[in-house]
Amino acid sequence: MNEITMLLQAEPLIRSALREDISSEDVTTNAVMPTAVPGTVDLLCKEDGVIAGLPVFARVFSLLDPAAAVECFCREGDRVTKGQRLAEVRGDIRALLSGERVALNFLQRMSGIATYTRAVADRLAGTPTKLLDTRKTTPNFRIFEKYAVRVGGGCSHRYNLSDGVLLKDNHISAAGGIANAVAMARAYAPFVRKIEVEVENLDMVRQALEAGADIIMLDNMSHDEMRAAVALIDGRAQTECSGNVTLERISALADLGVDFISCGALTHSAPILDLSLKHLRPL
Repeated sequence: MNEITMLLQAEPLIRSALREDISSEDVTTNAVMPTAVPGTVDLLCKEDGVIAGLPVFARVFSLLDPAAAVECFCREGDRVTKGQRLAEVRGDIRALLSGERVALNFLQRMSGIATYTRAVADRLAGTPTKLLDTRKTTPNFRIFEKYAVRVGGGCSHRYNLSDGVLLKDNHISAAGGIANAVAMARAYAPFVRKIEVEVENLDMVRQALEAGADIIMLDNMSHDEMRAAVALIDGRAQTECSGNVTLERISALADLGVDFISCGALTHSAPILDLSLKHLRPL
């Protein structure tokens, strides 16, 4: 997912965020700035991290003032440091004031996810294992969060339920077992879709292999069980481990030799990156 694709999908959500914050008018700004005055303001970094979301940040201001312009002094995915001047925003001061919080909310959240993702991905450097996100995202914010994961060095699992087949415990129960679930998915899903099965023990691994699963997800299994499962699978299916994956735990999982590690914490637990708009001044 590149910036253009992300912005196409994000446009109505950015507009919705602005409507949420400005239901009728910005009373404070309109009181102190009754007419248009051109101005500029600096985007400053208040802690070290990885920046993500600059196109969204800029779009907030251009929606409020089509003539607004953002000059960036860093690029998406760059490591940034405390005290660094990241960008300068120019435009109608009313737009700079009214758009400040929405623009920062997007940029701080996305940069926080990119920062946490980069830290986790760095622990897998030098291994063939790919880091995946999950669908544990903030409702209506998924496009921004999954994009930020990519900027931070992670990869995307399914974007949504239409993207692929993942047979979890409740699907397996509904189908009456792994064999039935895989057979039914194989018959229903388009032939280009891979079928992934979530398993919780070695017996389920064997069943998934016999059923012809393309990917086997080792969910909440012990380290020794996962190692045994990878040996049992022996390349007959791709492997993914999942469940309580965190920055602190990722290094211990890197030696398993799985193809993928999925980490819900990338999107549901990453803190924001502290950023601010300062030094507003008329031109």
